Amino acid sequence: MNLTISIQVSVDGVMQANGGNNDELDPGFARGGWAIPTGDKESAAYIASTWQRADAFLLGRKTYGLFASYWGGQADDSNPFSGAMNPRPKYVVSNTLTDPAWKNTTVISGDIAAGIRELKAQPGGELVVVGSGVLARWLLENELVDEINLIVCPVIVGDGLRLFPQQGKDFGLELVETRAFPTGVLAHTYRLTGRPNYA
Repeated sequence: MNLTISIQVSVDGVMQANGGNNDELDPGFARGGWAIPTGDKESAAYIASTWQRADAFLLGRKTYGLFASYWGGQADDSNPFSGAMNPRPKYVVSNTLTDPAWKNTTVISGDIAAGIRELKAQPGGELVVVGSGVLARWLLENELVDEINLIVCPVIVGDGLRLFPQQGKDFGLELVETRAFPTGVLAHTYRLTGRPNYA
């Protein structure tokens, strides 16, 4: 399976708390909720389509808990997000979660990299990481990512955890697709191509 990170970021690369402030998940962070005001119907439909094309989802522990309580609690799967997540396999990276209640969930613990490589070795399909910013950074650092789908929101947050650390590995990218939406949201899909060339 190809592993794709699909994540909303601000123009300055912040990924933290795009949907709102949450003292439990992001204690002391007061600039949450920066993505929603920048969206429109077209960009929301695009994001939903990235979820709907997934064959399975890979989530970090915090995002999994948030999604399980929200999307997992919705019985009406006509919503494009819950309709995408509820019936599909979900893999959550955690060394503490042992008995997940959300249907179709498998916990990956212990040797996380080996567990994810096993998933990627399965033939065909797309394993999509949504949200899960800390996991996304870890996947990049461990060179387990095939594509990155960046949904760039027209806002500079000026604070918060960024997708790409100030110091980290370097990657060459090939642009696969780019789209622009009426409110200024941009979606860029990149395929990772190994180390970049330097002039």
